[in-house]
Formats: sequence, structure tokens, C-alpha cells
Amino acid sequence: MNIFDIMGPVMVGPSSSHTAGAVRIGLITRRLLGEQPRRARLLLHGSFAATGAGHGTDRALVAGLLGMEPDDPRIPRSLELAREAGLELTLGKTQLRGAHPNTVLLQVSAGEQSMEVVASSLGGGRVKVCSIDGLEASFSGEMPTLIVRHRDRPGQVAEAAGLLSEQGVNIAAMQLYRDMRGGLAVMVIESDQPIPPQVVETLRQSPHVVRVTCLNVEGGQ
Repeated sequence: MNIFDIMGPVMVGPSSSHTAGAVRIGLITRRLLGEQPRRARLLLHGSFAATGAGHGTDRALVAGLLGMEPDDPRIPRSLELAREAGLELTLGKTQLRGAHPNTVLLQVSAGEQSMEVVASSLGGGRVKVCSIDGLEASFSGEMPTLIVRHRDRPGQVAEAAGLLSEQGVNIAAMQLYRDMRGGLAVMVIESDQPIPPQVVETLRQSPHVVRVTCLNVEGGQ
């Protein structure tokens, strides 16, 4: 247990789950997209949907999409700031089977880039990304994270691990998911050091790789 677990995050209230966690979800989604979204559809599930308006969950999510941290005093004005920034917003509710009560589905796009993220706020400002573009994932966004969507072929894990090793990047955790044997798969790698751009670019050139997303928490994407 650390001091964060006891005292909670430095934040603009009222709720670490509905506000601070929601800001972090929006911020992680922005960084995964690689830039500020121009369009965003936010669908709240469970407790987020039931009490989100009173806790400012919608404003918190939008604040994160605009690049704000949980302690930013501008969070209550985020909807207004989004309009000024030209961010087209759609807010609604949904039901996600088996999802944590504090969960949101975000569909974001900018130019030709688009992404769908499902993420949950676990309490105390902690969050978990549950899926990206419909493929299962599970990471917190607290460490540099590499997400590789690829066809399920031999050698994909070895290629990614080898490139990171060559750059002196130590793998802290790795998760593998696939929809079916030989189908689409996703590899989620959390590392101790930031992931160099050359690793991302080399993987993008791999014939079986569909998409590579990098979340470097130091300075963002």
C-alpha cells in the first residue's frame, strides 16, 4: 500500500471514480488516438450512466479528451471548452454485458484516424482499459504500453520482444488475446522504459500487423 492508496488522487471532485477516473480514461483515449479527437461519442454504462450527470462524469471524460489532468481547475468548463476547440460531442447511455458499473464506451476520431475504447474506473482514480476496437485488452495506462493488433501467426510475439530488447526496453508485463485461432489477435506489452518510435514504426511495417498503438506516459503520445 502506498500514500496514493490511502489519500487518493489530487483531483477536482466530487468523486475519484466518477471524476478523477473519468478524466484519466479520456486522457488515455486521447493518447492512444495520438492527437486530440475532432469527434467523440461517449456512451456511459451502469453507475456512470445513472449518476454521471451529478458527478460530472461527462465533463470529466471530455476534459481528459482535451488533454487535462484530474487536478485541472478547468474540468467543470470542459463542455464549453470542447465547443470552443471544435470537438463534436455525442453523449448517451449504453449497456455493456459483464462490464464494471463505472464503464464507458468511447468512439473517437480525428482526420482518418478512429478508435473505439471501452474503459472502467475502478476507484481511487485507478482505471482499466478493457478493449480497443472490439479486441480484449487489460491495462492501466500507468506504464508505457504497446498495443499490437495483428493476425494470429507464429513469430509475432518474438518480433515485438526482440525489437524492444534491442532498444534496451524491459518488458514488465505481457498479455495476449485472440478472437480465434488464425484470426485477429492483440498483444499488450507494458514496459519499464518509454517505447522508442523506431520500435513502433518497424512493427507497423510487419506484414501481419494490422495496427500499432503506443502509450508513453512520460509526455504522452
